[in-house]
Amino acid sequence: MSNSENEDEHIHPEATLGFEYAENSTEPDVGSGATIRTGTIIYNDVRIGDGFITGHNALVREYTEIGDDVVVGTNTVIDGRSDIGSSVSMQTNVYVPSNTAIGDNVFLGPNAVLTNDPYPVRKDVTLVGPTVKNGVSIGANATVLPGVTIGEDAFVAAGATVTKDVPSKTLAVGTPAEHEELPESLQGENEI
Repeated sequence: MSNSENEDEHIHPEATLGFEYAENSTEPDVGSGATIRTGTIIYNDVRIGDGFITGHNALVREYTEIGDDVVVGTNTVIDGRSDIGSSVSMQTNVYVPSNTAIGDNVFLGPNAVLTNDPYPVRKDVTLVGPTVKNGVSIGANATVLPGVTIGEDAFVAAGATVTKDVPSKTLAVGTPAEHEELPESLQGENEI
């Protein structure tokens, strides 16, 4: 027996078949006016509103609900079981883990990373993603830790590491992020 045949014995017979859905699974429901670019994968059991736009190679996993007029940038991953409101813009390489809630009129800059596991591979815990309230802006390369709530109209600066809840209409800046008064130049609603 060759090496490759030996290795094949350890592969589960269904592993090469790809993802299999439950019998009661439903195809993704995407509203009107969608632009879904090459390489994007949308799993079954996903509901998406009207005006959905993706970049290339985006991924939206199962049991995700997305509102109207949402942009999911190139290489962005939404890992499923999440709720995303309307008028949300996720730029290139954003990561949204399972069990995350994102409100309406939210901006996530390039490479923003939300997380849901407080003890990666160290403890078996319930995964809880962040809650991002309406009108929040999260800058490029920011990281938001599990279970954190970012209050309405708050602004997370580029590169910040958010380790605790951010009050509404507050600026979170630095690593770990400190809360500051929201400067006048950052006040007002997102124009998405």
